[in-house]
Amino acid sequence: MEKEVWRFIDSGDSSPSFNMALDEALLDWHSEGKFPPVIRFYGWDPATLSVGYFQNVEKEIDMEAVKAHQLGFVRRPTGGRGVLHEHELTYSVIVSEEHPEMPKSVTEAYRVISEGILKGFHRLGLDAYFAVPKTMEERDALKNPRSAVCFDAPSWYELVVEGRKVAGSAQTRQKGVILQHGAILLDLDEDKLFSLFKYSNERVKDRMKKAFKDKAVAINAISPRRISLEEAKDAFYQGFAEGLNIELETYQLTEEELEYVQKLAKERYESDEWNFKR
Repeated sequence: MEKEVWRFIDSGDSSPSFNMALDEALLDWHSEGKFPPVIRFYGWDPATLSVGYFQNVEKEIDMEAVKAHQLGFVRRPTGGRGVLHEHELTYSVIVSEEHPEMPKSVTEAYRVISEGILKGFHRLGLDAYFAVPKTMEERDALKNPRSAVCFDAPSWYELVVEGRKVAGSAQTRQKGVILQHGAILLDLDEDKLFSLFKYSNERVKDRMKKAFKDKAVAINAISPRRISLEEAKDAFYQGFAEGLNIELETYQLTEEELEYVQKLAKERYESDEWNFKR
């Protein structure tokens, strides 16, 4: 039986506004029938702090520290917590809610899409698996994450290696389309990450940082050999093809499509109204 062909875009390192605008544009084009389902890999220039759609920047983020580290800053169209995009492979998946392989429930669709990431970890020789909250206490923690830091907050079907989270993802559904994007950590500067958030006092910060180390880990901290970005790209490219049982066809954006994305980036994702609105 022939496999379904999805598009694959590796857009390289781009500005935070361009990255979020391209994800939104792909969602729009797919909803309008102009684009098949698509998987995209990307990076960030400069390194960037992204916050979830519902986060309160004034209350949770230390913008002086963001500036001091010369980081980019952007609000995502998806929920979730703050993510430092630095030494990582970022991915996005855009597919119709009506796709025959996509379950109706958000958590089950998340599991199906994340199967591609799971297979990617296996290709890198890492024994990754899905963690599911077992107790009522763990389930309640999903509804009320205490931390503003993404990799500190638990979620359904979290990808873990040796009990620690190795990828953080978020999902939104708009115009009949699922957009899931996330970060696969290659390396992590924990001191920098924790300097970007506001805490009631230093003791709370230290406690959260210590707890974070028990919950999250970057690939190169657990891999017996160093894994490069290129090797990770290859593994997760193959992983998505295998996990979703699809064929990937490389695609380059047209000039017209690029112009549309750049316009959206400027108008929405570079505006203070969007980035600081909550």
